[in-house]
Amino acid sequence: MSYISLTLFLTAALFAGMIVLLEIGRRIGVRRIAADPEGAKSGTGAVDGAVFALLGLLIAFTFSGATSRFDDRRNLIIEETNDVSTAYLRLDLLPASSQPPLRELFRQYLDARLETYQKLPDIESARASYDRSMELQEDIWQQAVAAARMPEAPLAANTLLLPALNQMFDITTTRTAKMQMHPPLVIFAMLFGMVLISALLAGFGMAHGKSRSWVHIIGFTLTMALAVNVIINIEFPRKGLIRVDEFDQSLRELRQGMNGE
Repeated sequence: MSYISLTLFLTAALFAGMIVLLEIGRRIGVRRIAADPEGAKSGTGAVDGAVFALLGLLIAFTFSGATSRFDDRRNLIIEETNDVSTAYLRLDLLPASSQPPLRELFRQYLDARLETYQKLPDIESARASYDRSMELQEDIWQQAVAAARMPEAPLAANTLLLPALNQMFDITTTRTAKMQMHPPLVIFAMLFGMVLISALLAGFGMAHGKSRSWVHIIGFTLTMALAVNVIINIEFPRKGLIRVDEFDQSLRELRQGMNGE
């Protein structure tokens, strides 16, 4: 099952579960009113308020965290583009004879970096491309160090190129770590649980009506289910419906610019 199919299934299951619990809560409320008309709502307002406040806080927390990480991942793509571009331009500091092999390695490296993320969510293929980029990093570094030590190489080759290469390599580790940063699974479990508990309490609160208000029932369940779905999709922007793929265009444009040299 693909990630998109899984998220749609979870959203549909959450929606159906809320409908069921709203009905169960309503029936419990009807029985409670029949047994104790005066005390049916005694003290329930404080409980409902506390639970719904906690649900709102949890949704706000998870949504804020997901969007923050989403923005960080987009910014890191731009940062890597700048780092690769800077290092590539500084190859001009090396002796002319050593530049062509290094420029070809840069092209292969950028191809591997793009493939790493284009192949997601196929983890095995993405890992193979990532490993290839790590091998190319080693080759680029060794050849750059050797070229910078040539007698005709200017001092700036060491002081400017090598730090730029180091920064270009470091950003790959940062991006990989950021991609794996997610809230603990218990947070998502708690979010789903709080939504379902809130549906049960909302159904209990609707028990005083003579008939069901389907506008409120569908509106409440659909809103909650969609909110959870959006949070999950933002949290995994390489797998779901909300993606950061379009920001890879900056890397693709950089790669196209390398073809002209």
